[in-house]
Amino acid sequence: MRLTITDLDHESHDIEKEICANEGVELTFLDGDRGAGLDPRAKGTDAIVAQYATIDAEVMDFLLPELKVIGRYGVGLDTVDLAAAEERGITVVNVPDFGTHSVSDHAIALAVSLVRNLPGLEKVARASSADVAKAAPIRQFRNQTFGLIGFGLIGRATAEKARGLGFKVIAYDALMAPGTEIDGFTTTTLEEVLANSDVLSLHVPLLESTKHLINDETIATMKDGAILVNTARGGVVDTAAVHRAIASGKLLGAGLDVLETEPLDPSDPIASCERVIITPHAAFYSEESYAELKRRTVQNPIDVLKGRKCENIVIPRVK
Repeated sequence: MRLTITDLDHESHDIEKEICANEGVELTFLDGDRGAGLDPRAKGTDAIVAQYATIDAEVMDFLLPELKVIGRYGVGLDTVDLAAAEERGITVVNVPDFGTHSVSDHAIALAVSLVRNLPGLEKVARASSADVAKAAPIRQFRNQTFGLIGFGLIGRATAEKARGLGFKVIAYDALMAPGTEIDGFTTTTLEEVLANSDVLSLHVPLLESTKHLINDETIATMKDGAILVNTARGGVVDTAAVHRAIASGKLLGAGLDVLETEPLDPSDPIASCERVIITPHAAFYSEESYAELKRRTVQNPIDVLKGRKCENIVIPRVK
């Protein structure tokens, strides 16, 4: 039984090696690129695991008849042709709840840092000043409304943490009818969330329907002085529109872990905004989540190959 990892930008794959050794599974590590699925060294593998590599119909046909399982590091499966896998009877697995707490922690950290304007206060302190007014406005969490667009696992985890800090929480999800009660929260409309949020946190995938969801028009409907937090996907936000809104004073600030173009271009106007915190697509990361991702990404395909129960099967689809 053999498992092949096509590509991985982690510092090591020691965890993966240990799991395969304990399971008696041969591990092939290619350290390749997006086209690594067609590497001749992958021939004969029972399971293939990818980080960024494309696993399309051509790759599947290249690896058949031995290929039985496709796994991917993380949640997204945009690099895997799911229809082709289903047609060929190949199982596809992922780690759908990976980083739930790390991402929600990061969203909260960005939000509270901006509400309290920690970057501004740090600048004051480093100037050997105690003039807090230079960092105003600084707000407390109580009586502030924390709005969420997207109320899946990460959105709900973020909502629970925001509520625990004293925020009033409102949420919208395109897949939930307004008035849906879940985990002690009641969903509302997109218009309600945009209009009433002091902090607006995004937790949606990048789809045609969510591309530039936050743009000049939607920002215009937001509360004056609101703060935007994006730990979802960069393309959900029109970065230029956010810069215009901050420059005009419509938005007070933004916490952006993801951008339309990564890494950040130093010449991008958003980089010069003072009340903007930008982090390098790091919300997913914590020491704990990093180890869990590596373990589960390899364990899931092995469990499928050995006929064990696996909770994270995407294909075949549950009917």
